[in-house]
Amino acid sequence: MKVVVRRYRLALILGLLLAFLVASMLLAVAIGAVGISPGAILGMIAHKLAPASFAITWRPSEEAIIFDVRLVRVAGAALVGGCLGVAGVLFQGLLRNPMADPYIIGTSAGAALGATLALLLPVGASFLSFGVVPLAAFWGAVGAVLLVYNLARVGGRTPVISMLLAGFAVSSLLAAIMSLLLAVSGGLHLKLPAVFNFLLGGVSVSKWGQLAVILPLAIMGIVLASYFAFHLNAFSLGEEGAAYLGINIEREKLFILAVGSLLTAVAVSLSGLVGFVGLVVPHALRLVLGPDHRLLVPTAALAGGAFLVLADLLARTVLSPTELPVGVLTALLGGPFFIYLLRRTRREYAF
Repeated sequence: MKVVVRRYRLALILGLLLAFLVASMLLAVAIGAVGISPGAILGMIAHKLAPASFAITWRPSEEAIIFDVRLVRVAGAALVGGCLGVAGVLFQGLLRNPMADPYIIGTSAGAALGATLALLLPVGASFLSFGVVPLAAFWGAVGAVLLVYNLARVGGRTPVISMLLAGFAVSSLLAAIMSLLLAVSGGLHLKLPAVFNFLLGGVSVSKWGQLAVILPLAIMGIVLASYFAFHLNAFSLGEEGAAYLGINIEREKLFILAVGSLLTAVAVSLSGLVGFVGLVVPHALRLVLGPDHRLLVPTAALAGGAFLVLADLLARTVLSPTELPVGVLTALLGGPFFIYLLRRTRREYAF
């Protein structure tokens, strides 16, 4: 009976969050310099799926705005938010640290250094619809995580404290190298706005080809994260407790770290360093839904996507025609909301 109730609760929560995500995306696509009604947008999408079944009642320019500009950006924002939300759940569960976020073990510094080095290159090539900067940021994030993992590994084990300390040290070192490059390179002075925009974050998806490349990686990461949810529940008992339940501690650490890093690198390649999503979304869900990672992983994907879609909508409309960095909006929106939620629940935080 309890299993049936649990499944019903999970289905209800996921259904509500999915509806909220779809509504948020529809709202974000409808609002802009040219307002287009949600009904017209749904008609355009339906016409794309079944051209012979629907009559065209909209202008071709409106269709171009929806499919070539807004929808691809909104879909990219949902994808980035979902990846960061799930990565936050993984890192907080793995490190058993409520302050952990997707960038805690060097991914942000590695991505920033990779993007800075790419901006120094006198080339403008692209690969699979991605320019040099997002590709360099992706591999910079992955490389930083590999470095941190190898530095923290001692005698066949990877203690959590060693990983956190190695992440802090590597992040500081890579940030210092990036600052040095900015200080001594005359060419980078002309590209400071690009560096600044990357550090503050902004959804820069402009081609469906980018989503076609990234989407399979994101889906694979979220599915694997759901698979490891039970292991994260075991880790909440401590490493000794997890080992008692039959968990291979070091192997599972490596797999969970790899999945979280993949999701973070995917997000960075599409949006730069968007902060706070991977911190506040898992926190808020944990306070509301409890510490069960089997529920937190899928809900973080949906809630993180909706949160970033709405933040990106505000970023491009609140001071229109000026567009704000979405990372600033995520902090301004997420911080007060989380403080309110923490004070309203008035119960102890639990993993």
